[in-house]
Order: sequence, then structure tokens, then C-alpha cells
Amino acid sequence: MKHERTTAQRSTAEWQAADAAHFMHPFTDFGALAKKGSRIIEKAEGIHLWDTEGHRILDAMSGLWCVNVGYGQRTLIDAATKQLEQLPFYNAFFQTATPPAIELAELLAELTPPQFKHVFFSGSGSEGNDTIVRMVRRYWDLLGQPERRVIISRNNAYHGSTMAGASLGGMSGMHAQGGLPIPDITHIEQPYWYELGRSMSRDEFGIVAAGWLEKKILEVGAERVAAFIGEPIQGAGGVIIPPETYWPEVQRICDKYGVLLVSDEVICGFGRTGNWWGCETMGTRPDLMTFAKGVTSGYIPLGGVMVGERIAKVLIERGGEFNHGYTYSGHPVACAVALANIRLIQRERLVEKVRNDLGPHLARGFEALKEHPLIGDAETCGLMGALLLVKDKASGAPFAPELEVGMICRGHCFANGLIMRAVGDRMIIAPPLVITGEQIDEMLGLIRRCLDLTWADVRAQG
Repeated sequence: MKHERTTAQRSTAEWQAADAAHFMHPFTDFGALAKKGSRIIEKAEGIHLWDTEGHRILDAMSGLWCVNVGYGQRTLIDAATKQLEQLPFYNAFFQTATPPAIELAELLAELTPPQFKHVFFSGSGSEGNDTIVRMVRRYWDLLGQPERRVIISRNNAYHGSTMAGASLGGMSGMHAQGGLPIPDITHIEQPYWYELGRSMSRDEFGIVAAGWLEKKILEVGAERVAAFIGEPIQGAGGVIIPPETYWPEVQRICDKYGVLLVSDEVICGFGRTGNWWGCETMGTRPDLMTFAKGVTSGYIPLGGVMVGERIAKVLIERGGEFNHGYTYSGHPVACAVALANIRLIQRERLVEKVRNDLGPHLARGFEALKEHPLIGDAETCGLMGALLLVKDKASGAPFAPELEVGMICRGHCFANGLIMRAVGDRMIIAPPLVITGEQIDEMLGLIRRCLDLTWADVRAQG
């Protein structure tokens, strides 16, 4: 039968035709993709991918912010295989647990800040943030304050694409489809200094931007506000790195009004920022943390919520049954892979390498890219980085959105063997944590080449 043919037997065109006929991709204009044809990736190793045309591609986005330990790690593959042979699945319902889920919960309690001793597993970050909404509201109900239902988030934040996750996020395009956000979720402006605060220093702006949270709490009524949720660094929003003053002031405001602080660590967790957790880098003490992606390096889907003792104590001692959960909560194969992944990160000291070596190396490279005529701003944190493409360096004037200069640059990246993401005219990267200094230099060379080609296109267009 046709669908049983192997990769080697099918041509790229045949794969593209089958894809267009049957596979509906996430965040995609289906009609446009069907006309263009998908890029078909067939294998990977280390930090590189290969497509069915034989092109080698440096994956500077770690898949989708997730392949922290790189591709082809035998210890993760073996862990999955062994668990599949022993116990491929059992659920966590009916007062039942499996050894990998218990062991992973223990390990996560050791790796996270001291306020975390409990974990609620999900299948993804989106599901984790749906859990956040349910758990936060249940907590306040049990404390006799059911009116505390409002959760504050930020414009341009990303917290998933389920109904609750997309509502928590601040993406207007997502809210326009499906009648979002759901009730009792509201948003404040993001801490994006280049766009909103260049009339003041970054530190001054950080205090001002955090003050928008206090203003919203007072506007809603502190007695109605349940929690504030934020990514330590906004990932899908364009790697928006807040000023150093921002998060400590947010923490102070949450403490002042008794508002729960939720750190969405789906992207920033497991070493991405140079610490195990983004909240450690930013200096906060969250009550809840969402995680996913890097927990298994994307090899198997897994997510969850670290639950602070302030909340866990109430849920355990007063709660009765918590009517929430997933078929795949604590999936034994996913948990086994997560254990192997985390132990590999520990054994290779990847977090320390990001903090002390690779992160500073990338930062120096991005600083040098500021000289390019297209770059208005360049910033990094650990192994995350963003380059802002501007029309005029002196004034910071942006390109007209309809020119889609970021997409022009992304096209040159793909054509030159580099995956770098475009968020508007912000070009962003988050390479695997196993990247070497030499490979960072290779990546920077590819980026510079693609910037030069984009600059040539922009000049040719006048």
C-alpha cells in the first residue's frame, strides 16, 4: 500500500503531496502551505537536521525551544525502549502510580527552588497552564475567597494554545479566533524596553513596567486577583528580556497584595537561561511553575506544574478530590525519558556550561552583530537571543510591517542551512545546550551571511 512505503522510497514531492492532502499543521495557513509544500525533515544528529533533499541545517531553535540535549542521545533512546518493554503505559488514576513518575517527581523536587515539593504532571505546557487556572482558583475557593478568580498576564505573552492557555497568553491573533480570552483573565503591557521605554534607562523602565501590574491589581480590586503569570523571558513573543529591575519589583507587588506568582518555565526551564530555572536567573520566588519542553528535550511529550507548599498544603489538607487530570499524567515512558534527560544534563554539567561559557560566548557574538546596518538591538540571556531588524539604526525606526523583512531574513536562513525564527522583525534563536563554542561561531557566521543577504534585498527594494 502507498502509505507503507519507506522514506527512501518516497520522493520529496510525494511526501509533500501526502502532507497537503492529510496533515493539518499547527499555526499554519493550510491553503498557502499546500501550494508551497512542506519542508520534510527525515533525520537529525547533535545540533543538525537533514531534509529529504539532503540539506544539512543547523537547528538554532532546538526544535521548538525543546531539544536541549541535542538529537540522537542514546541514553534517552535506551530509556524509552527499556520502559516500553517493561511497562509502556499505565495511568495515574484510581490511586495508582508507576515507579518512573514517582522517581521523576522526587528528582524535580530536588532540582527546583526549596518551596517546591510536589508536582502535577501533564502532557504539555498548554495542559500545564490549564492546570494552573484550575489549581489557582481551587486554592482560593478552599481558603474561602472564591471571588479571587482573576488572573493577570501580559500582552504578547505565550502560555499555550488550549482555551485557557491561549487566554492566559496575550497574542491578539489568537484571541481573535474563538472568542478569547475566557472570563476573568486580563492583561497588562509587556516589559519591552526598546519599543516602550527608550526615553528612560532600562532599569527605570523595569520599575515602570512592573508598576503596570500594581495598577491593574488596584483597577480589578486586590480582593479579586488570584495570580499573576509570566514567562521569565517571553519566548514566542520575540525573546523579550526584561530589565533586571523588573522581576524583583513584580515579586514585591505580588507579596504586597497576596497575589500568587506563577512562573511559566516551559521555555526557560532546564538550563536555558544559565540556571536550572528562569525564576532563579530573574530573582523571583514563584508559588507555581509550569514546565514542559526541556524536561524530556522533546523526545517524548511531557509537561507539568511544580506546586509550592503554600498551595499544596491547602489542596492536600482541605481539598478533597481535585477534579482535574489527564490520561497521560505521569506517563511512564515520558517520565523515564525525562529522568535520563535530566541526569544527562547533570552529568555533562550543561547548565554550568551555559552560564559560564556558552552564554557569554553567544553574548559576545551578538554584541558584535550590533554593528550590522540592519540591527537596531541585540540581546541574549543564556542560550536565548534576539536581533531586532530596523529601518534606521539612529532613530530605531521600524520597517513597515507589510514588507515582512523578518520573513525575508528567515527565508535566507532556511536557504543557507540555518533555522532562525522570525517574530515580526525580531530574529530569535535558542540553540541546543550541547552546542560548542566552535558551533556558536559557525551559527554566528550563518546569521551574518543571512543579514547581509537581507540587507541587499532591502536596499534593492529601496
